[in-house]
Amino acid sequence: MFQTLRYDPVMSPDIGELIDAARRVQGEFALSGDFAAGSVGAAVRGASGRIYSGICADLACGLGFCAEQAAVAEMMKSRESEVRAIVAVGRDGILPPCGRCRELIAQIHPANLDGLVVVGEGRVLALRELLPEQWLEAVRASRSAPNAGG
Repeated sequence: MFQTLRYDPVMSPDIGELIDAARRVQGEFALSGDFAAGSVGAAVRGASGRIYSGICADLACGLGFCAEQAAVAEMMKSRESEVRAIVAVGRDGILPPCGRCRELIAQIHPANLDGLVVVGEGRVLALRELLPEQWLEAVRASRSAPNAGG
């Protein structure tokens, strides 16, 4: 039921530019011990058109973070929260965002459910297609509904 959008980097230069930005920051490097950062790079285009990037940190005990989260945090430092498009890349190519990243993007701005997510080479989906039966829309709708009980 997903409506995968196909893109051609020549015909969709915005997506190609986003992928290039993520590839520029991706590149693993060692931290202390067995820990590393940069194995995944991400880029997000805000509503302003500006591109923000981030890298992951692979640490122990779940203390690390995803590249998408770092890119979104970089965007929010500029007081933006609306995501027009996002992509993450690793050594072997484009990676779809994990569930935690999908929820983060959905929760910071209502319009982000219609933001584009590059999920593979030549494949783009709206975030809402990666979060079917989105619970947050139901919560937002119930908050805006008139009180039926009086």
